[in-house]
Amino acid sequence: MSNSSSITEFLFLAFADTQELQLLHFWLFLGIYLAALLGNGLIITAIACHHHLHTPMYFSLLLNLSILDLGTISTTVPKAMANSFWDTGAISYAGCAAQVFFFFFLISAEFSLLTVMSYDRYVAICQPLHYGTLLGSRACVHMAAAAWGSGFLYAVLHMANTFSIPLCQGNALDQFFCEVPQILKVSCSDSDYLREAGLLILSCFLVFGCFVFIVLSYVQIFRAVLRLPSEQGWHKAFSTCLPHLAVVSLFISTGMFAYLKPPSMSSPSLDLVVAVLYSVLPPAVNPLIYSMRNQELKDSLWKLAQWMLFHKQ
Repeated sequence: MSNSSSITEFLFLAFADTQELQLLHFWLFLGIYLAALLGNGLIITAIACHHHLHTPMYFSLLLNLSILDLGTISTTVPKAMANSFWDTGAISYAGCAAQVFFFFFLISAEFSLLTVMSYDRYVAICQPLHYGTLLGSRACVHMAAAAWGSGFLYAVLHMANTFSIPLCQGNALDQFFCEVPQILKVSCSDSDYLREAGLLILSCFLVFGCFVFIVLSYVQIFRAVLRLPSEQGWHKAFSTCLPHLAVVSLFISTGMFAYLKPPSMSSPSLDLVVAVLYSVLPPAVNPLIYSMRNQELKDSLWKLAQWMLFHKQ
């Protein structure tokens, strides 16, 4: 038994079964990580290089979303890949604290931005004449800055609260990154545990409130689209909004399950699958949703590819 002052590192046990299984996880995570790097990197480059995409929707919102996606997946996956490849599961105490901070910072800022983007789509489709007034360049910049700022404050609160809890039940975490519920399992103070657990529950209610706002925005969008006589307009709106809503729903449901489920429902394999679904999968699939369903962005990506091929020749 040890307390937090004597713990210098944590040990991840999620991939500690066999060397073959660790290598399988390494190649799986590598494929997902490269897909996220390629997709988000292309979106960032296309928006930065094409001036006609320097609009509030693309430059202030979608560009920031891609940056947050890259940061989120880079916070957890590279360390997990290194641990699997080198057959180790160690992370320093300071490294774990940094991982908790950046994960909460980026994931909360991203969800705030997704909420803003649903409002952007609502105004663009349901109140197009007021779009310039309600969501001009300055308003989008302010909302993006608010998303980053709120994420930073939220991360500081969680990191300070989590790592002020004394730990006396070892340093093994049944996960591939420093997930707060796993850290709470090795705490030895009921009062501190309940304080952080209460903060997590409050956070989940706030996230659920944002999710309700997103759903209501899309309900209004669908009602407006269904009034249109053109079936092509229906298809375009539904093919854009439904995948976005599906990914947000997956992120919310798995994230809330990971942080609110009772200990009796916890198992290493279930915790691992749920963590992958809310922390690794969304950053990899978001570029597909926002590029493959957007003709203007697809045209810019195609021009960028042609420019790169031309200059290589």
